[in-house]
Amino acid sequence: MFSEDEYRLDFFVDEGFQRKKCEKCGKFFWTRNGERKTCGDPPCDPYTFIGSPIFKRKHTIDEMREHYLNFFESRGHARIKRYPVVARWRDDIYLTIASIADFQPFVTSGQVPPPANPLTISQPCIRLDDLDSVGRSGRHLTTFEMMAHHVFNTREKEHYWKDRTVALCDELLLGLGMDPLAVTYKENPWAGGGNAGPSVEVMIGGLELATLVFMDLKAVPNGSIQIKGEAYEKMNNYIVDTGYGLERFVWASTGSPTIYDAIFPDLVRRVADLAGVEHNLKDAEYAEIFAQNARLAGMVDLDEYSMEDLRKKIAGNIGISPEKLSKTIEPMERIYAVVDHTRCLAYMLGDGIIPSNVKAGYLSRLVIRRTLRLMKELDLTMPLAELVQMQIQRLDYPDWQERFVTIKEILDQEEQKYAETLEKGKRLVRKTAESYLQKKLPIPLEEMISLYDTHGIPPEIARESAEELGAAVVLPDNFYSLVAKKRIRAEKEEAAAAPRPGKTELLFYGHPNDWVFSAQVLDIAEDGSVILDRTLLYPEGGGQPCDHGTLEKDGQVYSVVDVQKSGEVVLHKLARAAGLPELQKGDWVDGKVDMRRRMAHARHHTATHLVHDSAKRVLGKHVWQAGAQKSEDRARLDISHYKRITDGELKAIELEANRRVMEMQPVDTQFLPRTEAEKLFGFELYQGGVPPGDQIRVVRVGSDIEACAGTHVTNTGMIGAIKILRSERIQDGVERIEFAAGEAAVRAGQERDDLLSGAADVLRVPAEQLAKTASRFFEEWKGQQKEIERLKEDLAKARLKTLIAEAETVDGLRIVVQKMGNADIDELLKAAALLAEQDCIALLGSETGKLVSAVGQSGLAKGIKAGSIIRVAARALGGGGGGRPELAQGGGPNAGKLDEALKAGREAMRG
Repeated sequence: MFSEDEYRLDFFVDEGFQRKKCEKCGKFFWTRNGERKTCGDPPCDPYTFIGSPIFKRKHTIDEMREHYLNFFESRGHARIKRYPVVARWRDDIYLTIASIADFQPFVTSGQVPPPANPLTISQPCIRLDDLDSVGRSGRHLTTFEMMAHHVFNTREKEHYWKDRTVALCDELLLGLGMDPLAVTYKENPWAGGGNAGPSVEVMIGGLELATLVFMDLKAVPNGSIQIKGEAYEKMNNYIVDTGYGLERFVWASTGSPTIYDAIFPDLVRRVADLAGVEHNLKDAEYAEIFAQNARLAGMVDLDEYSMEDLRKKIAGNIGISPEKLSKTIEPMERIYAVVDHTRCLAYMLGDGIIPSNVKAGYLSRLVIRRTLRLMKELDLTMPLAELVQMQIQRLDYPDWQERFVTIKEILDQEEQKYAETLEKGKRLVRKTAESYLQKKLPIPLEEMISLYDTHGIPPEIARESAEELGAAVVLPDNFYSLVAKKRIRAEKEEAAAAPRPGKTELLFYGHPNDWVFSAQVLDIAEDGSVILDRTLLYPEGGGQPCDHGTLEKDGQVYSVVDVQKSGEVVLHKLARAAGLPELQKGDWVDGKVDMRRRMAHARHHTATHLVHDSAKRVLGKHVWQAGAQKSEDRARLDISHYKRITDGELKAIELEANRRVMEMQPVDTQFLPRTEAEKLFGFELYQGGVPPGDQIRVVRVGSDIEACAGTHVTNTGMIGAIKILRSERIQDGVERIEFAAGEAAVRAGQERDDLLSGAADVLRVPAEQLAKTASRFFEEWKGQQKEIERLKEDLAKARLKTLIAEAETVDGLRIVVQKMGNADIDELLKAAALLAEQDCIALLGSETGKLVSAVGQSGLAKGIKAGSIIRVAARALGGGGGGRPELAQGGGPNAGKLDEALKAGREAMRG
């Protein structure tokens, strides 16, 4: 924790602030009001700004954002553009959760200079930790803008620190018309993203408007400073990290009952009208219901307080019944949530997230399906895309308007998938419910989460289906929040081995066409790998295999079979060969690169960039690389896309890529400071992942510009032909394109030619007539199949007469038990079904070990079930089976015991 000295600022002293200890929570705070006894933070203090705005006039979202940015811009801060809500520059989180996340880890660690210093920004952020509270609490949002001013100080140069930070905040608030006695600055240590520091929370009227963090600690093992159970030490740099809630500032300026009525009143009214819900905040009694809800929700932890208990307490405060309260407030809670969620989806899809079952795509689908469920409860029948379009029209992002055709198609597909999931899900839930009913247990939360995670079944639908069967369900109010929390952060990769000391000069970047070099052995690794001071051999990385080659010393040639990088050194693994002496530290060697392998990899790597760029041109700007792998004979590229790629689209991608080849465009590579590269090219640089370090290698192939460490040809013409071999969907939302380039493309084309000519030879037609001939043969084959089916049916009917004539009558029911030779399962099913139509009970078996049973109406009326007969008979064959009461099938591996099986089935029928 931090001492009083960390917070005793000259500004506080000069402005007459007093440091006090809150008599309720025990935390320290600073105030101008000598009479104040509490810190101003709920639950120590309630919301007092509702109905009594904090500022002198109302502001819209756009007005407040501009006021804030202009305030700091006029005081020496550079205004910078927002970052995307999908954190492309991070490998530990999927969504941008705070403005400081824009600058972690490279700027905050001091590796990379900031884009400006000091700077100000209004950064859209998405947090789904409290997803279930959105709409209910009156204050929670999935998407919010964090207005901020950041300063990146070093020990050599300080721009400003604590005093000026708090002074600027106070000046901003006073300029908006704040009562000087109303504000409190509450001391509260902050930690996040591997950093920590003292901070103050800015409270007015019970509402936290801002947090001012003075970040000067970094997390390290065995650090001497303990914050919230983590160990830290002082950083070489120190950072002003502030966060001002734009939506909260607007709410404070309006004093409306909820934050939703403050920030998008027009959309709330419009959606309420569409849902047929009257929402009249001019009605004082009606408005007070929502105000009381927000006040009380602000005083409690909604994760620990059930909505039912909260409703009772609010109803008691207002003096109405809980039933009337629910009837009034619940429809609007859904409307508030729908309006909030559609803004969240506008940002997610506008910034390029494709719904899927993994990573950021999973989180977008979570929001989509919760929105669709809320819309269903409100009887909103309009497409979700229309509501998202309303949000996009309010937001000033022209490129989103251009992308809306794609966004609409994505959302329409998601609605269709959701409807299909509901239908399939109900059947699956019934099976799950029956299983837990037998155990006399409720369906646990873990099972409900699994039903959603694995099968996409919303918890409310699962609960309805289960309760119809009489099964109980464990479903907390914060279900969606629990699911989101599991998926918000990326899975941590296993810690890599500690990098080796030393440095190998990488010659292949500056001399991509050289193939011989001389080098000195720096060291020998434990596994015998040779570490050189310089190398032309490319180490494996970025989906590209390593180079192969040789090292030679005194006429002795060593084959290099693997090349890996560890830290700044490159390890060359040598093939073991009898009679060769081991290389020693200090030896000089001559190296050679297998250029046939190198060029094959380089062609495929540069071709990958062209195919990716061509996919963007054909499919849309939403395309993002999800993975890539290159080899000598082919390469594959995984891209985010919301539907299957058609044959026509594949041909268009192939044609576009080959056009770029024929244009013989130069392939430009250069090392740039990370900040400069991001300014020039944006975060599309990180298609292949986020490279470490302050300098990144930027590869430009036509209009495709990426951070890339691989080897490339120097001109697109050197790639040769590019041939797309196939595409497949490897997971929901991700398409794989497999292709060959250069010699490999020629060989792939020759292999296809061989297949075509071989098929043409078999059919004895020229290759150009192959498709027409194959189609004719296929149609003839289908006709023959139909004739075969007709003959089978005739045969079954003929057998049917014999079987009915030989039927045994038991208790007024006709029983047919018969061996059917080598009949296939279709023949058995048809014959059994026909017997059932004649009101027989049938058990038919094939010498292949297949069994079919059917029960006619009279048998069904007496409770006889085909599935029960099959299970008894199949047991004799060492197998099992099942089906519907009127028709079932089964079998087993012991086909030689068919007579025993039929006998057992006959006894079951008689029983």
